[in-house]
Amino acid sequence: MQQMPHLGVFDIFWLFLIFLSFLPLMRQRMLESARLRLMRKIEKQRNSRVITMIHRQESRSLLGIPLMKFIDMEDSESVLRAIRMTPKDVPIDFIIHTPGGLVLAAKQIAYALMKHPAKVTVFVPHFAMSGGTLIALAADEVVMDENAVLGPVDPQLGQMPAASIVSVLDKKPVEKIDDNTLMMADVAQKALKQMKDTVKEILMHKGWNEKRAEEVAEILSQGRWTHDYPLMKKDLEELGIKVSTDMPKEVYALMDLYEQPMNTKSSVQYIPVPYKPSGSKTEGH
Repeated sequence: MQQMPHLGVFDIFWLFLIFLSFLPLMRQRMLESARLRLMRKIEKQRNSRVITMIHRQESRSLLGIPLMKFIDMEDSESVLRAIRMTPKDVPIDFIIHTPGGLVLAAKQIAYALMKHPAKVTVFVPHFAMSGGTLIALAADEVVMDENAVLGPVDPQLGQMPAASIVSVLDKKPVEKIDDNTLMMADVAQKALKQMKDTVKEILMHKGWNEKRAEEVAEILSQGRWTHDYPLMKKDLEELGIKVSTDMPKEVYALMDLYEQPMNTKSSVQYIPVPYKPSGSKTEGH
């Protein structure tokens, strides 16, 4: 009878290292499986297709530095593919959490959602800034947490707001402005007009009259606020953008499955259970 080979301490050590190397992959697979189960649950409850675009820092990072994601062409390709796979009579529930990103990618997603024949609902559990706001505007219904925010959609050239670049033309004589700034101002003027036209078209597609659509497009796209200015439910409703706060609890649960990097410790701590009102009696008392 053949005996099992004896494992030494060194062999056990290497087996342990191999197990540790596969542990992050196993954990990621389990996390993805949990996300898909919860997405399917939402779809069954609402008879819809759920599409998520969640941009958080990735646990898998470069040289230990977390990578912040944003709306890019890969996102637009994936979303457009999902929309094409959705029957015309099936509603779309789009869950978004993003700081913004490429105008081209955001516009593609917004227009694709806008053209979908069935109802499109955009859920914003925390924030959808810049290009995320453009996508939210294209929805038939926007559902936000009562403390969630959208933001202005004024275009940015590099790290500079297009509106601020254009304002230089009014503050200095042309002969005192260098050629590079003049060229940037020209591009900035075009970017501002293009974004205003885009927002106006989206709002008019939703049934807004042309005058009001142009006014709101002007406010959102031409640099009235800083680019990171938070627009809450009250601000949006003052602009005429209807917002619901009827957020399904499953959306919050789904967000919990898109965690922040493991190598950073949150400065926020709390006991993660719901509390009863202070005046209520607890069981057994």
